[in-house]
Amino acid sequence: MSIVLLAVFTLMLIRLGGEWWLELLNRREVLRHAEHPPEAVAAIMDAATFKKAREYTLAHQRFDMAETLFDTAVLALVLFGGILPTLFAEVAAWAPGSAKWDDALFILFASVLLSLPGLPFEWWSQFRLEERFGFNKSTPQLWIMDKIKGLALTFAIGVPLLWLLLSLVGWVGQSWWLWGFGVLFGFQLLMLVLYPKLILPIFNKLTPLPEGELRNRLMALADRTGFKARTIEVMDGSKRSGHSNAFFTGFGRFRRIVLFDTLIAQLTPEELEAVLAHEVGHYRRGHIPKMLALSAVMQFAAFAVIAWLAASDWFNPAFGFPAGELAPAFLLFGLLSGLVTFWFSPIGNFFSRKHEYEADGFARDAMGGPAAMVGALRKLAQKNLTNLTPHPWYSGFHYSHPTLVERERSLLRPAA
Repeated sequence: MSIVLLAVFTLMLIRLGGEWWLELLNRREVLRHAEHPPEAVAAIMDAATFKKAREYTLAHQRFDMAETLFDTAVLALVLFGGILPTLFAEVAAWAPGSAKWDDALFILFASVLLSLPGLPFEWWSQFRLEERFGFNKSTPQLWIMDKIKGLALTFAIGVPLLWLLLSLVGWVGQSWWLWGFGVLFGFQLLMLVLYPKLILPIFNKLTPLPEGELRNRLMALADRTGFKARTIEVMDGSKRSGHSNAFFTGFGRFRRIVLFDTLIAQLTPEELEAVLAHEVGHYRRGHIPKMLALSAVMQFAAFAVIAWLAASDWFNPAFGFPAGELAPAFLLFGLLSGLVTFWFSPIGNFFSRKHEYEADGFARDAMGGPAAMVGALRKLAQKNLTNLTPHPWYSGFHYSHPTLVERERSLLRPAA
């Protein structure tokens, strides 16, 4: 058992060292260009904005390093301090013989308790760091209400879902993990439809884009690109943050595009049209089913590993749990899998960036040239104080989108 704990502790230190090393590489790269930005970057940001973006990046870097160290220390305390087995026994005593409800509650209680130490960091990030650079639009009351709503949703959705997954062992035996994969993946597909209709409105107000020139222009673009959108919705993102975004959700007749109100305020109609064309490009290039297929493969592998670990006589006991118990194996896998999957994040980011290039190319073709998309990307980089000079290794691990310089280079390249 000590070998298992030693291996986990070693992986934790390697992950921590890797994250810090990447942060320091990125810091050195940012400082290297502090006084003399590359020509491509100087064309995007003026000197004052570039300086503020640099300060924002470095402030986040210091904060992220402190948070990573703290999170690692908390995880070590929880894993090696006997806290989780004690909680497991306590919850089992509250609800003896409750047909897996106690196991579901244990996983959720443990997850909630593990999130509590990080709340001061979340608060500082929102009301100190983001406030310092003019991005915070939230209030303490709204922040607290978001946490309460999130907690209520976690139990309302998580308890029955976990109960179903954990009960599969008694219903179908050793093949439970195959059924479990099917249940979770089916739930993921269902949430693609239900999330924008039922969950998102709990936190944000969604309204159809009002009638007028902008709506007519965007709906015409959707029609000519084959998207056939029933509506384009505007989300009141400005009540929490000055950052802007747009996203695509759902599939089939349930698909929809959501624009942040901050995005509409920052861009011209032509630039918004280019952003919409980019989002439509994700749909037309089949990126949603491709990412769902990748997610399915990863979930299938995860369930297979959980089943193997739960059936072993060494995994649970190494952390103080009875062998063969599924709930602890679920929780421990969730806590420990990131120690391994972190090192594979460049692979996922590679495919994500490939999709972004393809969506950019679709937008360029739909708009009859790159100017509108380049203009939108430049404004968004300026407004969001984007780091335009990240270290390549850092961006490989942390950036799901190409850098702005890379995107411009691709947009301006002659079409094949």
